Amino acid sequence: MSSPAPPAVAPPPTHYENFPVASWLCPPRLRPPIAAIYGFARTADDIADEGDDGPAQRLADLHAFGADLAATARGLPISGRWPEVFGPLARAMRDFALPETLLADLLSAFVQDIEKTRDGSRYADRAELLDYCSRSANPVGRLLLHLYAVDDAVALAQSDAICSALQLANFWQDLSVDLPRGRFYLPLADCAAHRLAPEDVRHGPGHPPTPEAIALVRSEVAWTRALMAQGAPLVHRLPGRIGWELRLVVQGGLRILDKIEAQGFDSFSRRPTIGAADAPLLAWRAFRMRRQSTP
Repeated sequence: MSSPAPPAVAPPPTHYENFPVASWLCPPRLRPPIAAIYGFARTADDIADEGDDGPAQRLADLHAFGADLAATARGLPISGRWPEVFGPLARAMRDFALPETLLADLLSAFVQDIEKTRDGSRYADRAELLDYCSRSANPVGRLLLHLYAVDDAVALAQSDAICSALQLANFWQDLSVDLPRGRFYLPLADCAAHRLAPEDVRHGPGHPPTPEAIALVRSEVAWTRALMAQGAPLVHRLPGRIGWELRLVVQGGLRILDKIEAQGFDSFSRRPTIGAADAPLLAWRAFRMRRQSTP
């Protein structure tokens, strides 16, 4: 599973490498809980996505991981399988009152990913895909806002929009990786609107994308940009370091969409990436967001 999270220098939104682990932009007192959240999410992602285990074993391990989360939240003994995760997380949950429900939501999304891939089921429409994002991505933003004591409804809604947009950008970025693995995030209603059945969305050598498939990705990118625009005003409401962190997050996600567009919306054939060479542009765009917010 791929899920986005705020980067320190805005690398591409893929998996949890984007989490701001001990970021220089992060206040020192918040580095331990942020690292603990990252360790939890990264390990769960690895359980769900890495190695050679089959779906049944992955689901069993995620269930055990969830049981340790529940025990940690209640101060009860844990299994001891992941002490490097639940030791730091126990301190973070105690010292910062991290909501167990948000962490559990992440696990439910990992479980759903395994089950859908195993069963070959699809997302019917954008609403169903956004429901998945509400558990796979949005909890990350809400956990960070919790650490910064930001909890008003407008800020939470804007954070959800940004995180969902990052998750969607990751999906459209990773088509060349996910489709061969049986992971299909393109909503069926959108496919039908472009006269495509799932089996028509080809990938790999000898299967260049059709004009309809390219048009489908174009529409998904436009939707994702609009969702990011809904959340972007949050950067002007958060002061100091978290505001700068979030500016880079937003610009990193938009940069991925730019690169998908630059290669003709064909991320079926090649995965677009951003890296160190993009950092100056991202910093400039983040600075411009700052300047534009100043009267």
